[in-house]
Amino acid sequence: MFTPQGPTVRELAVQALSSVEHGYDLLARKFDETPFRTPDPVLDAVTDTLRPLGPFDTGLDLCCGTGAGLSVLRSLCTGRITGVDFSGGMLTEARRSHPTATLVRADALALPFAPSFDLAVSFGAFGHFLPAEQSRLFTQAHTVLRPGGLLAFPLPAPPRVGSLPYWTLLGFDAAMRIRNAVWRPRFVMYYRTFGLADVRERLTGAGFSVETLPIEALGRQEDGSPRCRLVVARKQFV
Repeated sequence: MFTPQGPTVRELAVQALSSVEHGYDLLARKFDETPFRTPDPVLDAVTDTLRPLGPFDTGLDLCCGTGAGLSVLRSLCTGRITGVDFSGGMLTEARRSHPTATLVRADALALPFAPSFDLAVSFGAFGHFLPAEQSRLFTQAHTVLRPGGLLAFPLPAPPRVGSLPYWTLLGFDAAMRIRNAVWRPRFVMYYRTFGLADVRERLTGAGFSVETLPIEALGRQEDGSPRCRLVVARKQFV
């Protein structure tokens, strides 16, 4: 939820009418006081699910924002941890919380790293990439991992068709498409363009082997399926 220290309606409107990069520069100082920041229970649950897959040395938080995912890497990695984001404002905030992390301003579609990471994570950022860009994003992640390295991220189950969350996300995406049709610069943020079947296909096409693990701490739905899965993509040894 938004806290009293969070952005005002006017500030959110200005952000929404900006580009993605400039919008997050504007929002950065108050971002952690919004519901857009990944909640700590999700971060903790992902950490617990990933821990048995280690040990890990170096870690990368892809599209790190203010650095919420860096806490996951700090818990799991024994070596250097790095965050990358294209918003200078978000990186400034990340430095306040993670002064010992290496923070790099760069486009996730053109990562400036050698294959030097054992674990890459990402939280809540993939809606900023159009479906046509996702294969390139995963290829970039594959390129910067060492053989045997993992790319991991949580993927919530889609809301039940006809439910309030279903109509909320549908309405948000529709409003965003209308906004981008009539206003420039674009602000790319779509919630319904990142389904498991498509993600698995694009990860496989980028060279990963893919599995999903239930994040048990986040519970299960009425039909017994997980509320959230951890997608684990492994770069194969040559």
